[in-house]
Amino acid sequence: MEQYIKVKVHADEKHNKLVKKSADTYEIWVKAPAERGRANLAVRTLLAEELGIAENKLSLIKGMTTPSKIFLRRE
Repeated sequence: MEQYIKVKVHADEKHNKLVKKSADTYEIWVKAPAERGRANLAVRTLLAEELGIAENKLSLIKGMTTPSKIFLRRE
């Protein structure tokens, strides 16, 4: 099963926080800065924890350098 997950990211924040907006949409705040992919890795970690899956089951497929991202969840 594949699922597309939309994420709005706020990097370089004081706290890590995740808010589920709908079944496939999240807003995530991460401490990591938006440089050299650090924020993307932090977002993937938080999202995997929320979904209860391994990080390698999530791939960032769109939005590598923008706050709006799309992840692909694979089973």
